Amino acid sequence: MKGILEDIKTGELKQAYLLYGEEAYLRRQYRDKLKDALSGGADDMNSHYFEGKDINCGEIIDLAETLPFLAERRVITIENSGLFKKGGEAIAEYLASPSESTYFIFVEAEIDKRSRLYKAVQKLGRVEEFAVQDENTLKRWILGMVKKEEKKISEQTLNLFLEKAGTDMENIRKELEKLFCYTLEQDVITGEDVEAVCTHRISSQIFEMINAIADKKQKKALDLYYDLLTLKEPPMRILFLIARQFNLLMQVKELKGKGYDNKSIGEKTGLHGFVVGKYVAQCSRFKMPELKQAVTACVEAEEAVKTGKMTDRLSVELLIVRYSA
Repeated sequence: MKGILEDIKTGELKQAYLLYGEEAYLRRQYRDKLKDALSGGADDMNSHYFEGKDINCGEIIDLAETLPFLAERRVITIENSGLFKKGGEAIAEYLASPSESTYFIFVEAEIDKRSRLYKAVQKLGRVEEFAVQDENTLKRWILGMVKKEEKKISEQTLNLFLEKAGTDMENIRKELEKLFCYTLEQDVITGEDVEAVCTHRISSQIFEMINAIADKKQKKALDLYYDLLTLKEPPMRILFLIARQFNLLMQVKELKGKGYDNKSIGEKTGLHGFVVGKYVAQCSRFKMPELKQAVTACVEAEEAVKTGKMTDRLSVELLIVRYSA
């Protein structure tokens, strides 16, 4: 990211940029920064945008060969094309000797570093990955926005907010906007404000569901499941998240048994620090054989659906009933 900012600052812009990774908010932010820098802030006939997997590479190459109209550069932005996995050979070949006045911005969630197009962009320009940001980076970013609104938030409330909002920066931004509007007349954002306004993510619902299963609170576990169905969450996605939760608990329990502290457990499992403690507490309520059996049961439930032995909704329901009985 620093490399892109340095290019913009010095005006020494590369002919091709690839912005990729899981963090969509940052991808869009840097895409727009580059578009403004390359086009001089003007959204005119020399700036072109293509999106999706049905992009015509021949059309893009023809456009790239066309000289810009009364401008220094022609800027072509290509987003979510899948060309860095398959079908980008023609553009890769073109980038070996492109028109000097044409600049490319590629934006992708996933790529294959072995592809010809990836190697062509890497050779010609700059490649930047936008991964999910770590806990400290997210906290600094949030605190900066809170300070800008002339408000304060405690560490405990900040952790609660992150538990609810997750690590997706676009979602964090939206949830913060709601929180700022709700606390318009307040100087301090409280935990009660977060509970009142912030949307409960599906992963939090799943966490609560597993808690209810561990406590043998069958009605609560089923109510949480039915709430997710009401929110139009597909049963198979819910099943995947339940399986993922049990698998994470199994990993956490194993690491804790080997003497790892919470920070090390977070690093090894990819869990953020503000939730590791909760996972450690939750896994202590299960025995290791129970967790292994639960993961196996999730696989069996998926197989029952795929082979037509059971409907997706019923298979998940029976799984919850079985472990909360």
